Amino acid sequence: MPSLHELPVEIIYQILDHIDQVTILLSIRNVCIRLNTITDQYRRYQTLTTLNLSYKRIGNREVQRLVNALQQNKTLTALYLQGNNIDSQGIQDLANVLICNKTLTTLNLEANGIGPHETHYLANMLQQNKTLTTLYLNNNRIGDQGVQYLANALQHNKTLTTMDLHGNQIGDQGIQHLANSLQQNKVLTRLDLRHNQIAHQGAQHLGDALRKNNTLTTLYLSNNRIDHQGAQYLAYGLQQNETLTTLDLQCNQIGDQGVEYLANVVRENEVT
Repeated sequence: MPSLHELPVEIIYQILDHIDQVTILLSIRNVCIRLNTITDQYRRYQTLTTLNLSYKRIGNREVQRLVNALQQNKTLTALYLQGNNIDSQGIQDLANVLICNKTLTTLNLEANGIGPHETHYLANMLQQNKTLTTLYLNNNRIGDQGVQYLANALQHNKTLTTMDLHGNQIGDQGIQHLANSLQQNKVLTRLDLRHNQIAHQGAQHLGDALRKNNTLTTLYLSNNRIDHQGAQYLAYGLQQNETLTTLDLQCNQIGDQGVEYLANVVRENEVT
């Protein structure tokens, strides 16, 4: 019976026609050098740009296969891994391979139990990666320490435009570090901080950042702990900001007084 080394390319293509793209990427690749060469030229493999492995309960073995595939793949631009509870080693391996990856632009790691330790790996990747534009880290356990790592990375990263951190137990201390980075970052346009623990001090830090930042266009702050004083700090920041077009403050405690602070800024913007 012929082996893979002997089968004609046309026969292997016929076999691949009956295998889904995920299996080709994770299982067929790296079997042997010849098969790698053949799959590289296989049309369905060449057109694989999005890989969705959300809620597949993938373990370390599958993550390692994915990492191996990403080392060679030149087509994948979006990778969705939410809801898999990937462990610390898996996150580290994934972050390491993305340091040099030149095609992936979107990475979704929502709901993977990522804490500060794992966030450190991802932050190190962001300091060196030159293609990732969108990163979803929502519904993890990043906390103040983890967001400090990300804040440091934003001072060096030149490509990330969207970062989703909602539902990550981030408080005022973490927001201070993030806000300091926003004063220097020239790339990020959309930041999602919903469902965290941001109070008036965090709002003050963000207000200070908005006075100097000229790239952020969308900021989500709903379901936090921002009161009327926090709304006032944000209003001060908005007075000098010329780029923010969307600010979501739903489900906070800004009250009528806070609404008035913000309304005054809106009226001033309409006049100018």
